[in-house]
Amino acid sequence: PVHPLWQSPLTIPGGTRQSPINIQWRDSVYDPFLKPLKISYDPTTCLHIWNNGYSFLVEFDDSTDKSIIVGGPLENQYRLKQFHFHWGAINDWGSEHTVDSKFYPAELHLVHWNAVEYPTFEEAVMEGNGLAVIGVFLKLGARHEGLQTLVDALPAVKHK
Repeated sequence: PVHPLWQSPLTIPGGTRQSPINIQWRDSVYDPFLKPLKISYDPTTCLHIWNNGYSFLVEFDDSTDKSIIVGGPLENQYRLKQFHFHWGAINDWGSEHTVDSKFYPAELHLVHWNAVEYPTFEEAVMEGNGLAVIGVFLKLGARHEGLQTLVDALPAVKHK
């Protein structure tokens, strides 16, 4: 099935490494040589929350290597630029990606860029190895204190 966001042929992205992606367990291959992904975030690098008109972004100071990811399939370390969420009008779907065609209520994207190879985020965006995005599927559940801190701040970013 086509994601609800991509119902029209005009809105379906081109290319072979484009969103949305349907991860299929039966096609997944275990790589025993894959190193662990190391995540090191400094909360003091958080700058602000802003509303871009269709979502909200939490932006970080990416001028230094204080908040980075390294390892896993990455050849370089990548700096955290921002995170944002995808959600739907109903709880049945909201994630951008799917697993075996199953949607999740929401999805968190942590966006990082390759500051080793590129001088700016804007230049990194244009390259195949410029960005590394960690996607986290979110389910409905018990109150989460870390997320609640963010939710409590959202009324302050009502307008674009």
